[in-house]
Amino acid sequence: MADSIEDAVSQALEEAPGRNFTETVDLAVNLRDLDLNDPSNRVDEEVVLPAGTGQETSIVVIAEGETALRAEDVADEVLSGDDLADLADDEDRAKDLAEETDFFVAEEALMQDVASNLGRILGPRGKMPTPLGVDEDVVETVNRMTNTVQLRSGDRRTFHTRVGAEEMDAEDVADNIGVILRRLEADLEKGPLNIDSVYVKTTMGPAVEVPA
Repeated sequence: MADSIEDAVSQALEEAPGRNFTETVDLAVNLRDLDLNDPSNRVDEEVVLPAGTGQETSIVVIAEGETALRAEDVADEVLSGDDLADLADDEDRAKDLAEETDFFVAEEALMQDVASNLGRILGPRGKMPTPLGVDEDVVETVNRMTNTVQLRSGDRRTFHTRVGAEEMDAEDVADNIGVILRRLEADLEKGPLNIDSVYVKTTMGPAVEVPA
């Protein structure tokens, strides 16, 4: 299986047309035999990629005090409770922030403030923060999330996720894909039987099917 995944990735990278920007490598997963109108059947996972994403991941931390100070070294932006209130009054800025940010992390004590101030913006976009417990290290959490991707199907049978970048080795991208497929097979009701087909492609390149 690993070799067939790597072969598909190699083909996708070779067939990708030259661009003047670094393309991502994306995975498309087609599901079957699942009632996705039932939220309990939907895919909603965060997966840490062993070889990383190959690109920068934007992370915003919502915190106060010492945690906020430590987060400044690793996060793209740090927001306080007062910042949340300001964003609630500036919906355009809040929407821009939600679109530009891959992941939000918030101290557990501030999660209620996040929900009341930004829940209507972040919720529908699947961007509600990962809670940070009092005993959790914000630096460690942010560093881990820089290599994390989201798997989210919603009510559609086809969903996409980033699995790398075009300058990465095919073997590394294949390792990332293998981790994602194993997670899906473990979590889906009928395992691999719920996966109809899988394709890998660069941003602008042709899709190559990953053999089952």
